[in-house]
Amino acid sequence: MTEVPSARGAEVGRRIGVGLMYGLWKPRVLGAWRVPADGPVIYAVNHSHNIDGPMVMGVAPRPTHFLIKKEAFVGPLGRFLTGIGQLEVDRHSTDRTAIARALGVLDNGGVLGIFPEGTRGEGDFASLRAGLAYFAVRSGAPIVPVAVLGSTDRPGRLIKALPPLRSRVDVVFGDPFDAGDGSGRRTRKALDEATERIQKQLTAHLENARRLTSR
Repeated sequence: MTEVPSARGAEVGRRIGVGLMYGLWKPRVLGAWRVPADGPVIYAVNHSHNIDGPMVMGVAPRPTHFLIKKEAFVGPLGRFLTGIGQLEVDRHSTDRTAIARALGVLDNGGVLGIFPEGTRGEGDFASLRAGLAYFAVRSGAPIVPVAVLGSTDRPGRLIKALPPLRSRVDVVFGDPFDAGDGSGRRTRKALDEATERIQKQLTAHLENARRLTSR
């Protein structure tokens, strides 16, 4: 039986994230009321900063279990991430343990956080992996698009790929939507179609978030 990550640990992680993110940056959270108050939810987060995961974890209205690359689970950091309910995933193989644990989070009515682009890049949702569609169609959980918008090209950065300290970082939650077509199909064709629908929704949300925040 696959162990499901601790919901209590994720709540501890959320409280730690609140303190860190508001201490180091100036988060502005928009649309958090759109997140369903209960039941399974998947956050689909764009990924252009190293703080995207901790930022969403800290400011989101519900505790979040993120799928995080296994390379981060080393030494004390790995034990800490596991303790706060985060999920280790091998991005270079079909990680059945990570898949089972992620589905367990959703089966228990929790929140799963995914970077659908797979790794940090332009953060524009231009290239999605099929994993997000699989989890959404398999679980039936709605997807909530999340745009994290900050500046990485301004002076004042101490570390590459981080917004300048004490700068504003906008986190914009979008309307939840279903990835499937209502048929319940999980074929490769159905997942490809779901991925296409997801990409359109996420791209539209990001464009709207940029207009809303003037980013």
